[in-house]
Amino acid sequence: MRMRYRVPFVNPTKHYRSLKRELDAVILGCLDRGDLVARAELNNFEQHFAEFIGTRFAVGLNSGYDALHLALRAAGVGPGDEVVTVAHTFVATISAIVHVGASPVLVDVGKDFNMDMESLQRAITPRTKVVLPVHLNGRLCDMARLTEIAEEHGLLVIEDAAQAIGATFGGRRAGSFGLAGCFSHYPFKILGGFGDGGSLTTNDPEIARRVTLLRYNGEDRQTGEYHYHGYTCLLDNVQAAVLDLKLAKLPRWIEWRRRIAALYHAGLSEIPEMRIPRFEDDRRFDIYQNYVVRVPQRDALAVHLRAQGVETLIHWAKPVWQHPGLSIPAQRLPETEQICREVLSLPMSAETTEEDVEYTVGCIRKFFH
Repeated sequence: MRMRYRVPFVNPTKHYRSLKRELDAVILGCLDRGDLVARAELNNFEQHFAEFIGTRFAVGLNSGYDALHLALRAAGVGPGDEVVTVAHTFVATISAIVHVGASPVLVDVGKDFNMDMESLQRAITPRTKVVLPVHLNGRLCDMARLTEIAEEHGLLVIEDAAQAIGATFGGRRAGSFGLAGCFSHYPFKILGGFGDGGSLTTNDPEIARRVTLLRYNGEDRQTGEYHYHGYTCLLDNVQAAVLDLKLAKLPRWIEWRRRIAALYHAGLSEIPEMRIPRFEDDRRFDIYQNYVVRVPQRDALAVHLRAQGVETLIHWAKPVWQHPGLSIPAQRLPETEQICREVLSLPMSAETTEEDVEYTVGCIRKFFH
């Protein structure tokens, strides 16, 4: 049985109830009409999502992993190629590279959890074909420098923007810089459905076409012609209807998250043992998919907060190469290793209240004082 927290990490029940009338209307509308696979709702969401990100095309998929996998396949990445990405990421980023037959080359991150540009430069070899930055916790990596490095070496850029929907760098949104942007609509993401889901964005019509065909067994739905041995990873039409409804509310949710983050900043900034995610850089607009702190006493603090009824998560407790089942060679990435020992995500969602923050901050202060 799931523990009931005074301050939950996210609150899906409250989220649904706040939108119940509108959500029920769009879901029941699809069911009543029998619009379940690739109908108008999917087309509408793809058009609106592309407009929001600032790209020509968006393709609805079954998950963020599928977006990464099909982006790499559509770009022609395969055996013999290397893809440089970060070690501090959800394993799906790396798995997508492995599953196309390419070799993942893992690099370290900086203090803001995003790709370190010096590490990227050192990792490039004649076999490198793609650099795959991960915009973690709602913050973009340094896309100005990354783009410069990629152009210098003739590399493709595919963005893992699963945690950065709406975040910007230099006024451009995540997912609009590279050959493709890959997004997750997992239920607890800032733009989540009621099941898994994902999207791919691109300005390249050929990439959009290939991914659209690959997502539905390689079939052109208009002609019935099969162009590839594809996959079954189309975004469900009902989920597309839900996401399209939520997309219109996303700017308000982002502003609320930034408000909650500011309250955390104010409440935690004077605790010397704790690093908070406050990174001064006018080029970036962060959306705080997660509010992640770093503290040497991470495990003890997590136990303390749980006892006080505050739910936290750890992303991630050990580096990916320490999981034997993944068969990733041992790495020496000091920042990634230290982050895994120190990182703790505090409650953060559109439903997190100012009172939730006040209580959580009070519990943290009690731990340290």
